[in-house]
Amino acid sequence: MLQLQALRTLIEQYGTELERVPRPIEIAGRTYDFNGRRALMGVINLSSDSAYRESVCASETEAVERGRSLARQGADFIDIGAESSLPQAKRISPGEQEARIVPVVKVLAREGLRVSVESYHPQVLEAAAQAGAAIFNLTGIREEREVLRLASRFGAAVVHCYVQGETVRDATDFAFEGTVRGENPGAFTLQIEQMTEMVEKAGETMEAREEWFRERIALAEAEGVHRNILDPGLGFYYENLEDGALRVNHQLSTFLQTFRLTRLGYPTLNILPHAPEIFGEAYRRAAEPFFAVIALLGGTHILRTHELETVARIRQVMEGYPG
Repeated sequence: MLQLQALRTLIEQYGTELERVPRPIEIAGRTYDFNGRRALMGVINLSSDSAYRESVCASETEAVERGRSLARQGADFIDIGAESSLPQAKRISPGEQEARIVPVVKVLAREGLRVSVESYHPQVLEAAAQAGAAIFNLTGIREEREVLRLASRFGAAVVHCYVQGETVRDATDFAFEGTVRGENPGAFTLQIEQMTEMVEKAGETMEAREEWFRERIALAEAEGVHRNILDPGLGFYYENLEDGALRVNHQLSTFLQTFRLTRLGYPTLNILPHAPEIFGEAYRRAAEPFFAVIALLGGTHILRTHELETVARIRQVMEGYPG
């Protein structure tokens, strides 16, 4: 059961990290102090393969209107992607991604919205930056140096997404550091001992992430990029995390320890999961709001969500608590 008693050991081990705060970051002429106010990132998907159908836009007009709507609902940033990260999704060429993304970016950026573009292709990110995108949501390290040079040239912020593989589309099994391993046991068949072991040793997995981010930050700063954001990569798909119970416990453990990454000096971003195996079709839109609470408790600075209006209200309630 996730309750205060279950969090006591976590606070006893890493509680001193709760006092650390990330540096403010200037994005497209506005400075964000994420410690003072947590930010929200809305989503526009330009791929019909995307799992969250409410965010899928079939035309430029539809995408632009969704972007405007997200801004009215309280989005600080609008994230646009043209290729789904689902394993079975169609690969979209850089040229086709560019053709879909650039017209939408141009309109939204011209209207003063701060636009993020999700890709691992330098060609796509360069075209997006020329159109006015202010954030590169980098989902792979295959051409990392080229992307970082582009970010430095355009003054773009970079979201470094933790992914085990050259790109998000190359991920296979998730390599836990010191945590439960083994074959996928099938949905909801994990033994409680396995999940308990995973939660107890999740600190080692976070340490592996931290070292990975240190490398990314060192490369970025060497290329002149000082607007960095750290994403633990909870929205990506690994073959050995298909079991719903294991995947959700892995996500919960990461959310609750995200505050530890603040020692690196930069803000954190987390994608809010859908958890369809657990919430089911009838209640699937409740998943992201639920995870928003856990992510905010764990110190996430930016929430990327398809359910922006509801998550904005959750943020409002949690901001009102006199802590």
